[in-house]
Amino acid sequence: MSQDTRIDMLYLSEPEMIEAGVMDIEGCINVMEEVLVLVAEGDYRMAGNTANSHGAMITFPAESPFPRMPKDDEDRRFMAMDAYLGGRFHVAGVKWYGSNVANRERGLPRSIHLIVLNDPDTGAPFAVMSGNLESAYRTAAVPGAAARTLAPEDAKVLGLVGPGAMNRSALDTFLKVRPSLKHVKVVGRRQESGERFAAWARETFPQLETVEVSPDIEACVRDSDMVSVAVTGLVGSENYPYISGDWIKPGAFLSLPANTKMDEDYTLSGKARLVADAKAIYEAWGEEYPYPCHETAFGMIGLYWQDLINDGKLDPAKVADIGDVFTGKEPGREFAEQPVLFSVGGMGVEDVAWGKTVYEKAVELGIGTKLNLWEKPHLA
Repeated sequence: MSQDTRIDMLYLSEPEMIEAGVMDIEGCINVMEEVLVLVAEGDYRMAGNTANSHGAMITFPAESPFPRMPKDDEDRRFMAMDAYLGGRFHVAGVKWYGSNVANRERGLPRSIHLIVLNDPDTGAPFAVMSGNLESAYRTAAVPGAAARTLAPEDAKVLGLVGPGAMNRSALDTFLKVRPSLKHVKVVGRRQESGERFAAWARETFPQLETVEVSPDIEACVRDSDMVSVAVTGLVGSENYPYISGDWIKPGAFLSLPANTKMDEDYTLSGKARLVADAKAIYEAWGEEYPYPCHETAFGMIGLYWQDLINDGKLDPAKVADIGDVFTGKEPGREFAEQPVLFSVGGMGVEDVAWGKTVYEKAVELGIGTKLNLWEKPHLA
């Protein structure tokens, strides 16, 4: 019996991804909620022995005898985030990217992403796509999904720590889930970066009544109903944005997808509800990197919680998976005025889910370029 061995892939450029709806933040929020429920239920696989690894990363030495080898620098790395996601998605794939802060001096994004999607049965690739917007919007949609459930219903004030790409998409996201937001505060490392962000926000979202640049992080966080901290940088808590529990408004929702430092006493006090995108990914990091991971690996607050769990100071049951909150297996707030701290580590399952969703829309619209891998494999 003859068999069809031809393998074609659909290539989608960034403009084609836009046409196919990669920037549909409301649709992405809905997909991310589905993804996080599937993760909480266990219908997924990622890298590593526990199937929960963030991925495989290439880093570079501070010095090297090889003149062309890149040297260590702020956020300089290559990363492969591979994943399988079940449910209605039933897809495998990988997000591959290189990152270098110096790219900004060349007019390029800090990280440049590519996504490949594969048939989970044969392993055949069926899509190759530009990944920067996919990554940005799924990154914003995860806290957007959490905020839709946990942010104050009548939130008026949003504080943004970090005027970069992540908080641009976060602002769009939070305005979708809480249209009651009228006032935005932003703070950056430099006044001019905050001013540029504020000018962009005023032009892009005319429904906002005020957009102001805060003098420091405390002023940005105080009195904010919602806060997003999205600052990258060097590893080590001395380099992370610091937030005191005393600054956090009762009942506030804090989205923490990047480096953050907080006090141990506040973290352990029960004053704030601790919620993670998936506890298992922080456990995996805790096994893969030298202790304490928050100091040696990454600055996400969920890794700080994992360090406290490993110290025996924090009961792991005090950290809830957001997927279990969505399904009602875990409470959101434990009391009405409890702030929520939401840690976002990022997972390859999110990329393959949103990537496949955009791919399906592109096929429906007839968008993209078909690439042939082979008619028949030379070796089989």
